[in-house]
Amino acid sequence: MQRIDSHQHFWNYDPVAHAWISDDMEIIRQDFLPHDLEPILQEYGFNGCVSVQVDQSETENHFMLEQAINNDFIKGMVGWVDFKAENVEDRLSYYKQFDKMKGFRHILQGEADRAYMLNADFKRGIGKLKQFGYTYDILIYTDQLGFANEFAAAFPDQPFVIDHLAKPKIKEHEIEQWAKDIKAIAHNQNVSCKLSGMVTEADWKAWKPEDFTPYMDVVFEAFGAGRVMYGSDWPVCRVAATYGEMLSIPEVYAAKLSTDEQAKFWGGNAVEFYGL
Repeated sequence: MQRIDSHQHFWNYDPVAHAWISDDMEIIRQDFLPHDLEPILQEYGFNGCVSVQVDQSETENHFMLEQAINNDFIKGMVGWVDFKAENVEDRLSYYKQFDKMKGFRHILQGEADRAYMLNADFKRGIGKLKQFGYTYDILIYTDQLGFANEFAAAFPDQPFVIDHLAKPKIKEHEIEQWAKDIKAIAHNQNVSCKLSGMVTEADWKAWKPEDFTPYMDVVFEAFGAGRVMYGSDWPVCRVAATYGEMLSIPEVYAAKLSTDEQAKFWGGNAVEFYGL
């Protein structure tokens, strides 16, 4: 069984580029590079990972590509392009020369326009992904799930994956509206979901493993084991948990799945989705 961490990040810490790392996240105000992650993945029996962008620039793409090319355990990466740009098709075509470039995302959660993904120019760019075989990671907050549902339905042949369960308010134990919206978007068979980023949405200092069970129940019920993939969100997860502490949450939960379902969740779904 392949074990793939479908969602993690690398960066050389820069206080301007990484201004989103607030004072209470001081533990991640430092560099995080492949040599930091590789021994952790080995310790927990992972074959590799998917590296995901944090800075919305093509400079970031080349930083990530250099790492992916030089580190075999990085099996794929999710970069960024300006989907509204006139030359977006040329930019997507350019990246086809790099086998490890698997898909793209935009930090939709940070846009003032909560329906940014429904912008006509943005959708025109998204419509170019399929011809190149690229995936798209949907990074949103819960208030954007309705817009994301409309967005995903507009591109039924485009593979999408929701990052971090769309960041439900686990700390506040808010679940009803999120569950309703997650179940709605899951009706789109082209949409998968990453079981990632949960500890950072909980109480960083006082979360308990059982805080996450209702949310995992909803995701597996909505998407089925064939469309849910494990991701650590390392190193961001470190604000609330070590890699091992974070990993124990899905490990205990997934133990009740069948052997086939576990194989899909821990790696098979990521391999198939990203073409690793």
